[in-house]
Amino acid sequence: MRPRKQTYTMDMYLKKNIKGDIDNKADVQRNFVWNNEQVNELIVTVLTDDYIPPIILGEEGNSKLHIVDGGCRTAALIKFRKGIHKITASIENSLIPYKKKVIDDNGNMIYEDEVFDIKNKTYDKLPEELKEKFDEYQIETVIHECCDRHRISNYIKRYNNHVAMNTDQKAFTYIDKFAGCIREILNSRFFTECNNFSERDKNKGVVERIVVESIMCINHLDKWKKQAKAACKYLNDNAGVEEFDSLADHLRRLEKILTNDMKSIFNKKDSFIFITLFDRFTKLGIEDERFGEFLIRFKDEFRAVKRNCNGFLFDEIDNDSSTKDKQVIIDKLDMLESLMVEFLDKEAFRKEPDSAAGFIAEVLNIDISEIEEDIDFYNETLEVLKSNTIKDGSKLLDRKNELSLLAMVAYSYKNDVDLDDWMVLYAQKHHTYFADQKKNYLYMIKDFQSFMSNKDKKTL
Repeated sequence: MRPRKQTYTMDMYLKKNIKGDIDNKADVQRNFVWNNEQVNELIVTVLTDDYIPPIILGEEGNSKLHIVDGGCRTAALIKFRKGIHKITASIENSLIPYKKKVIDDNGNMIYEDEVFDIKNKTYDKLPEELKEKFDEYQIETVIHECCDRHRISNYIKRYNNHVAMNTDQKAFTYIDKFAGCIREILNSRFFTECNNFSERDKNKGVVERIVVESIMCINHLDKWKKQAKAACKYLNDNAGVEEFDSLADHLRRLEKILTNDMKSIFNKKDSFIFITLFDRFTKLGIEDERFGEFLIRFKDEFRAVKRNCNGFLFDEIDNDSSTKDKQVIIDKLDMLESLMVEFLDKEAFRKEPDSAAGFIAEVLNIDISEIEEDIDFYNETLEVLKSNTIKDGSKLLDRKNELSLLAMVAYSYKNDVDLDDWMVLYAQKHHTYFADQKKNYLYMIKDFQSFMSNKDKKTL
């Protein structure tokens, strides 16, 4: 016999539950397991007249109804209707539109558009119009007839044989604006072949999270969000399509150089760290194969023997903290970038320029007499800039790094641009420098130009 459909008003359905005509206490039914966020979302669904899937009921021969699927939904609705549940302050979309009844000057009933904030409200605190909307909401049910306890238990087993979204999968629903971009990236060879992800990782939303973490780390490290949901919400509001396009390009370049013996580096824990490191590498203007050479050297040697300024090996940095803590990520990137710079620059030909003015004149293609005239002013400006933007202890403050910084100051005056905001972000992301000051200057110029380009796009 096919089940029949029955629709109740919310008021009628809940009264039947409270009176016991509909039973929510089947022997095998699980206890109420919803959190406040889930209850909040259900109440918003009702008050905005959105869709709730049908509640499945089993009917005994004596017409007694038992809830087969929808027990938690029912319990949550009762909690709110009886004033037991207060909408929590963490709720999203708390502003509920409705039609407010108003008597006009002629004594006629009219309806005006209104909005009510349900944050921290119980049912009793709702305006009468929203109470009516809640009580009159149409609850759909599907009723299996001629049931006994055994059949009801089988139905409960059947309808609850599913896996709920995990944290990563649910977080992905908060980045709808760029979900298509992420899906395209996940189809790349990097995510299908060039990594150490298991099939379980790919099915559990881990790879989507890695894309989100990579975008956050490369472009928004100063606003880093530890929780996946918070990161997705932030990017949905603040990221740009060009950031995802740039990541896709990085992955295409990595696909060409990654070999089987490098795959273990790109695991679910550290992939976004090494993808971010490659982003920084791309600004050096060096052939990509050199990055691959560094990865091999890191994997075979540096990882086991090289320690950072605090005495930690790479894999010891997160021993006492979460792997997703902002400072842990910064420390890992600082160590990797320092090792990479040392590896790439160890054989570089280093030549001290005859003077700071001569160096600046060369890299900016300006007459040296003009530089010599303003060099004291550049030095004064640099001291102020460093004190306001670079933390004590950063290697960027080394005297050997002063030539490239002075050149940046001269560049800023020549092109009438400010360095302050850029330098704050640059100093947060970089704590090392190239000994070859010309190479270091070119690296900073590329980073600054990228910063200005992104700033202009956001302004538009």
